[in-house]
Amino acid sequence: MKSVWDYDPEELKKTEQGRILLLERQINYGPEKGAKINLDDVRKYWDKLNLFPKRRKLLELFL
Repeated sequence: MKSVWDYDPEELKKTEQGRILLLERQINYGPEKGAKINLDDVRKYWDKLNLFPKRRKLLELFL
């Protein structure tokens, strides 16, 4: 798996803040090829996600 900025994604997955950061990146910039965004995680961390305003509005319509 590619690194996210200067961070190792495997290390980020070990903490809640890291998982939130990876989820934000997937939503804002799109998932890596073949990857899917976990809907349960989006619902779980919704209030903690720092998303682009238009992305947030669009997701609100779908959720």
